Amino acid sequence: MDGQTDPHGGEPVLRRGPDPSAARRAVILLHGRGDSAAGILGLADAIQVPDVAWIAPQAAGNTWYPYPFLAPVSQNEPGLSSGLRKIATLVSTLTSEGVAAERIVVMGFSQGACLSQEFAARNARRYGAIVGLSGGLIGPPGTPRDYAGRFDGTPVFLGCSDVDPHIPVERVRESADVFQRMGAAVDERIYPRMGHTVNQDEIDAVTELLRA
Repeated sequence: MDGQTDPHGGEPVLRRGPDPSAARRAVILLHGRGDSAAGILGLADAIQVPDVAWIAPQAAGNTWYPYPFLAPVSQNEPGLSSGLRKIATLVSTLTSEGVAAERIVVMGFSQGACLSQEFAARNARRYGAIVGLSGGLIGPPGTPRDYAGRFDGTPVFLGCSDVDPHIPVERVRESADVFQRMGAAVDERIYPRMGHTVNQDEIDAVTELLRA
């Protein structure tokens, strides 16, 4: 594929921490719109779990897909499919390096949280965890959520404000319901008047997840 059909395919992937094969967990960490792989790794600094390998892919133009995540899915192509493919490639690479899926965490903030959740729903299995910070499943209201597969108890953490200007709280709740229905152990936390950011409670919850 070329850069037109797979815009994120040739973008760099940053790694931090121990070699994934030696790490207790490997976290695929996805940045938000306008951020970067280097920028989102600041979250790894805040979480500070030393035996975790962090893998942060870079989006072309610092954006995984061009329109809001509630837009018709076709409007966000080819970026959306390219981003989902990038995560799938990283999961495949990690498993080939000896990292079982049960040790892989897929995590993101904002646009990266939306992409993380959509990837997980489309590729359900037992993961180490799925973490969505200020995000939700992708697509306009009424999008069918008839995903195949089961999560077999995978921990899913979803944190968001009740007044996030980009993420309607109804979509967070819908996403939590979908994951629960698919057999995940969901921890949904809605924070009053927080805005579009990550708070200390979320950092503490993710830290606890990664240490478990």
